[in-house]
Amino acid sequence: MLINLILLFVLLSAAVWTVMTTRLIRSIVGLAFTSAVLAAVIYRLNSPLAAVFELSVCAGLIPVIFITTVSFTHRISKEELPVARKERLVRFRYLPFIIIAAGLVLSWCFKIPQFNLPAAGPKEDVRNIIWYLRHLDLLGQIVILLAGAFGVVVLFKEDK
Repeated sequence: MLINLILLFVLLSAAVWTVMTTRLIRSIVGLAFTSAVLAAVIYRLNSPLAAVFELSVCAGLIPVIFITTVSFTHRISKEELPVARKERLVRFRYLPFIIIAAGLVLSWCFKIPQFNLPAAGPKEDVRNIIWYLRHLDLLGQIVILLAGAFGVVVLFKEDK
């Protein structure tokens, strides 16, 4: 009971700090910490599979994507903002049509497999579910985490 109260207090404190901080990187780290504590709370509520996915996706994957996004951005002055908006709209005006066309062509050329996974029973081991039933999800997470690690390297790279 005491551990649950401590975890909930830490969760609330981390969530408030995440929202109230003014720097993006600190907010992203706070989000990862909040998700890690939430994963511990979910595990304590006897739902280990949900805790594993909370920890891997929300505490690992999402902050890496956010940090990568922040690393590719730079500040724009108020004078440059209207010009940048106009350039962005002109540059990407055909992108939605290209994405829709590519999706239609790919779905027409390749038959997308249907993954009918059996439902896990209450006695199913989390390790078996992750490694044998959800291995494609795990592979996708590994690829995105490696891409995020590359983004972090770019973020902290010093210019010569």
